[in-house]
Amino acid sequence: MRTRRLPILSGALALAALTALGGCGHSILDPKGAIGLQEKVLILTSTYVMLLIVVPVIVLTLWFAWRYREGGPGRYQPDWGHSVRIEIFCWGIPCLMIAYLGYLTWTTTHTLDPYKPLASANRPVTIEAVALNWKWLFIYPDQGIATINEVAFPTDTPVNFKITSDTVMNSLFIPELGSQIFAMAGMKTQLHLIANQQGIFPGMSANYSGRGFSDMHFNAIATTKAKFADWVANARKAGVTLDAADYAKYAAPEEKAPVQYFSAVEPNLFNDIIAKYLGKANSLHSGLGE
Repeated sequence: MRTRRLPILSGALALAALTALGGCGHSILDPKGAIGLQEKVLILTSTYVMLLIVVPVIVLTLWFAWRYREGGPGRYQPDWGHSVRIEIFCWGIPCLMIAYLGYLTWTTTHTLDPYKPLASANRPVTIEAVALNWKWLFIYPDQGIATINEVAFPTDTPVNFKITSDTVMNSLFIPELGSQIFAMAGMKTQLHLIANQQGIFPGMSANYSGRGFSDMHFNAIATTKAKFADWVANARKAGVTLDAADYAKYAAPEEKAPVQYFSAVEPNLFNDIIAKYLGKANSLHSGLGE
């Protein structure tokens, strides 16, 4: 009976694994932008370099176990204690690889700095992102509109995200476009991305922030300039204004928040959200100083 159950159990586990992996279609290994592509190359290059150490170690471990088994072809040398060639192989190659990975990390850290603006002939689109419980507010200061849980921008155009939080720490992440950056109350962080292909890319918070975290998703729409202009025009038809008086209502905790558009937004709302925490921070520092 047990022997019959084992193949069934193994098949069930394999099927469950394949089913789980079937949801991995949107991945950092399937980039749709220049930053994401460079990060993919970095991940794969680092992996391949480390495999140059891992694979030989696994192969040699199995080979040693076979060769020097009892009765095997390997010579028995109980007094052997040192080999220059083995020392060079075991220490020299890993040291060279670590040096290369260090160089690679140093250069790409500066090249892929999320605060570094992207060079382009197209004028960047500025988007102010505010992490809320449990949704994202996006403000377009140049277009004078705002949205909840949806963001759009033209392809081949740099997107300059300015990010903060009006709640606990979160992290803005669009896997197919590249880096993630944290959103923290009272602070402004930056992220520069670009989409080189049209599409709807899922975005999320990559930092646990409470019970509604699992539904804290949004769509990032990369489209043509003409369709982006239509998207902006459609948002301006919403007839709902986002001002300081009504902001608290829209910022209230909400799970599975639907997409919402605001035809107008109060100027400097993003900076005001940051500023309300600066007074608390100053008071805290004063108290600690006393």
